[in-house]
Amino acid sequence: MGKKKTNKFSRPQFSPIGLPNIASGVEEEEAAAGEVCSLAGDLLEKLQSVSPDVREFACANISKLVQEKKVIPSFLQKDAIKCLGPMLLDPSVAVRETAAGALRNLSACGGYDVCDEMVKQDVMTPLIALLRECCTGLDASVVIPRKQKGADKNYVEDIANEAVHLLWNLCESSSRAVSVFNKEGLLDVCIQCLRQFDTNVELAISAAYCLQTITEDNAELLPSLIPSALQVLEMVLLSSQDTTEHLLLRTLVAGTIWNVKSVVPSSSQADTINAIIRILSETLEKNANQIILRLREATCTMLKVGAETEMEEEMIDADEDVTSKLEDGMQKAPHKGRAGNMESDDISDLLPARSEELRHAIALLSAQQTALEIIVNMCCSEDPSDDEWEEMSSSDESDNSMIEGAGTLLSPLCLSAEILSALMNYLIPKKVLEKTEFTDSVTVEACMKSPSWRHLVAKMKRIQCRALTCLHNLLSALDVEGLGGPAALQALSQHLTKLVFSESELPKDSEFLEAVTSAIRSLLHIMATQNLPQQFMSAEQLMMLCEAGAQCENTSARVNVVAMMGISGHVLAKGDNTAETLKMMGNFLLQVAAKDSSLVVVGEALDAIIDVFADGKEADKAADQMKLVQALKSFQPIFKSRIQKEGKGNLTPDQLLVLDNVKMNLRRFIAYQEALAKK
Repeated sequence: MGKKKTNKFSRPQFSPIGLPNIASGVEEEEAAAGEVCSLAGDLLEKLQSVSPDVREFACANISKLVQEKKVIPSFLQKDAIKCLGPMLLDPSVAVRETAAGALRNLSACGGYDVCDEMVKQDVMTPLIALLRECCTGLDASVVIPRKQKGADKNYVEDIANEAVHLLWNLCESSSRAVSVFNKEGLLDVCIQCLRQFDTNVELAISAAYCLQTITEDNAELLPSLIPSALQVLEMVLLSSQDTTEHLLLRTLVAGTIWNVKSVVPSSSQADTINAIIRILSETLEKNANQIILRLREATCTMLKVGAETEMEEEMIDADEDVTSKLEDGMQKAPHKGRAGNMESDDISDLLPARSEELRHAIALLSAQQTALEIIVNMCCSEDPSDDEWEEMSSSDESDNSMIEGAGTLLSPLCLSAEILSALMNYLIPKKVLEKTEFTDSVTVEACMKSPSWRHLVAKMKRIQCRALTCLHNLLSALDVEGLGGPAALQALSQHLTKLVFSESELPKDSEFLEAVTSAIRSLLHIMATQNLPQQFMSAEQLMMLCEAGAQCENTSARVNVVAMMGISGHVLAKGDNTAETLKMMGNFLLQVAAKDSSLVVVGEALDAIIDVFADGKEADKAADQMKLVQALKSFQPIFKSRIQKEGKGNLTPDQLLVLDNVKMNLRRFIAYQEALAKK
């Protein structure tokens, strides 16, 4: 529900003459790889020990080691999946739990390919058997004493939690796992675990995550949602426990019910939608700054009271540092319009937190992120084309309509009256807007003081990005009055400008750039269609933002800035004394068209050029001075060749259709401009 992390290289060792000692570096890397491979082999061999303590020790160490992504290949080479799978049904319940935890971490840290490989190697068979046994145990409320600490430990619930979490990871990353889930009827397992929400909220949350994932775009599963299953979802949705973990649970269940709303009786759908949006509103209403500061202060107080030395606090932080290192800077995939099953390097929700206060803080932020993602889906276009190009080029009628309509990529979405009414009644637009503000510096500073809390800052940034994406969809879905009228739009424009230009340097984070340019693009579009003045960003600021976006690795961000340039240029072309600015915009768009690696971005840039220079004296003047027609005629065969060479296999049929439309529109535009020149 990923971004590629930047590779981190160790500083090379230097030889006496000052040149990198390449041979030495290679030898060290090979030695380290050999050591890891040897360690992996030793641990996997220990899984065959007759001693359950040795097997548990091996599973626990594998669980820790695979959190470092670079060691995963060594374990896979040694058949770790086939070795760990049978451990899920080990006679020792402690081994079962640690084996499930090891596979859970392997699936969380390994990504799509590893998860798919796990399913190929039939990890689902022992996992399903384990889940079925857990369900029997949950019914019997089996409690097995835990010898290590002299306390009772419900191994059934703890094993079930690890197993369900593993199931969620696999289903989120592998379509094979989803097929097995459907075929084996595992919905009842998740529902039974969800029933435990009163006594074991952690298990219920794992089940809710799995349910939200498995119910998205899964028509095959819908017939399994019998009334009794829907009743459990409703029971959780209407529960009243006031903890951040229960808030997360209700939010996840709200997302699940939204996914399966088509099976809700028509007589209840309006009430159901109202209940879902009420939960989302309650989640977004929470002041994360205040709550996280309070939780962090509580942690510090407990440490000072309970620790005899400052070293103990450092040890507690160090114990969690392995997990926090994995979470620092990791980002989920950008939400290009829909939220759903997307590759993620962020495993902060997939690994357990030690501190109760930290667990509550994570739950709150996860709940707010989930709520925003659900709203994104609610207001999302169901256009079959790729989200990076939200509408097909509408310009395929006559020459004139082509020129007038080119570049208009966003069209209002049609939301039902029930959804619109609930969104407005629960002040969703206002609450989404509030979340586009980043967390205050006091909260950030408090979190940064502890390694185990530091990764929360990345979560806060992600919430800001999700809010901006959500704002983008709301702008596309609501009319001007629903958005508060022209004055509210002007205030919003100032707010977005401040987000981008408040610092001395423009933001470089690709996820933020994608999200904020999506919102600005939608705002520019709605202001242009309503003939509202677009004075919130100067031409210089627009160029700065678009140039920054054009350098972004994120394709959607590049599409957004090109579209922004097209919308603004189209408006400027109607004014006076704008030729110089239009030339600057035109040259930028030509450069993008000539150099961008993505055909989608190239097509968007050409569409924007057509829109900017379609009509108007200033546009004609600028086009003539920059020899636009000649440049486009020279680029035509290159564009056509790229479509033929790169299009098939790399783009969807809808994207190819858009590019064909752009190619046709480009030919018409050139012919139109040449005809004007002859007059």
